Amino acid sequence: MSNRKLHSITALFDTPDSIMHAAEAVRDAGYQKFDVNTPYPLHGMDDAMGLKPTLLPFTTLFFGLTGLAIAVGFQWYTSGDSIGAISGTTLGLPYWLERYPLVIGGKPLFSLPAFVPVMFELTVLLAALGTVACLIAIFCKLPANGHPLHDSRYMEATSCDRFGLCIEASDPLFDEAKVKAFLEKLGGKDIELIYEAPKLQISPVSTMGFVTVLAVIAIGASGKTWFIYNIMLYQAPWTWMDIQPKAKPQAEMAYLPSGLAMLPPVPGTVARNFMPYAYSSQPEKAGEMLSNPYPKTSESLAKGKTLYNIHCSVCHGYQASGDGRLKGQFPNPPSLHSEKSKNWNDGQFFHVITEGQNVMSGYAKHISVEDRWHIVNYIRALQRALDAKETDLQ
Repeated sequence: MSNRKLHSITALFDTPDSIMHAAEAVRDAGYQKFDVNTPYPLHGMDDAMGLKPTLLPFTTLFFGLTGLAIAVGFQWYTSGDSIGAISGTTLGLPYWLERYPLVIGGKPLFSLPAFVPVMFELTVLLAALGTVACLIAIFCKLPANGHPLHDSRYMEATSCDRFGLCIEASDPLFDEAKVKAFLEKLGGKDIELIYEAPKLQISPVSTMGFVTVLAVIAIGASGKTWFIYNIMLYQAPWTWMDIQPKAKPQAEMAYLPSGLAMLPPVPGTVARNFMPYAYSSQPEKAGEMLSNPYPKTSESLAKGKTLYNIHCSVCHGYQASGDGRLKGQFPNPPSLHSEKSKNWNDGQFFHVITEGQNVMSGYAKHISVEDRWHIVNYIRALQRALDAKETDLQ
């Protein structure tokens, strides 16, 4: 034992009160590097030892805020408004990290509420992973897990039914004789000197063997993964979903008259419970025959405003002035406040929303018949609001 470095001196106590008083006495004596081991948590031990609050919560907060910043920054970069000269090319990023803003309904390009799920997930992910990594590598100092107290009689007793106190030899006030006498005075029993474990001499052969094993495992796992995803999954019976009697889009079918697997519907076919639009390609007739069945109530205007902002404002603008948010990415439509538009009746507006006009596609598949009429009511309200008369203000 004399050739090994002394790590600490330990003492055992029989009751919770005795270990609590011992911890307070060691703290008041000025010792800083000491620890208490008990078979179960003791309330008030932190104060008795004079422990400072752990920095672990601040570590979690740091990584959580880092994840939040990464989520907001990355989504702002990819989907936000144009930033002039800032792009993936100017930043030296690969082509697949180029900015790609998406215009979706009435949402702005940088839509913070839409980004909340990703922000939440990345915040939690980095907070959890960062906390665990710091807990293992910094706070617990792993992989150095060979503590001198392990496998000692002291640790065996404190893991069962006794309470222990350990004063480390690295403490500035440590003196072997004084510490032993001090622990005896506190009522400590089974005082034991704990020595550092001898350092293992690792030979180059062992190191090379360990590296070889790791290399074999890495190569084997990579080879197995490559074999599964490039060969095995393309062999029977794993191909049962790919090889089956079916016709893929655009595939050839020799026994069909057209030779193609995709056939147009039979002329005149109507889906069940569906009434086809009676004025297809007839905008003038639609204007003559159709009338708005919904009065301009506050409920209709509120619903029409919501639907207009989602589907129409992207190109037409929120005021229907033709100043949409596409910023030159698509031709701007004419203003709906022109004399031509004001002279249209509701049926003509309904027809354009249904079938489209010029470069505008129809919205029959996206907006129900009832909702199309509500949008027409809101367009009328916009036209009247931007060209109000004195009688409208009375």
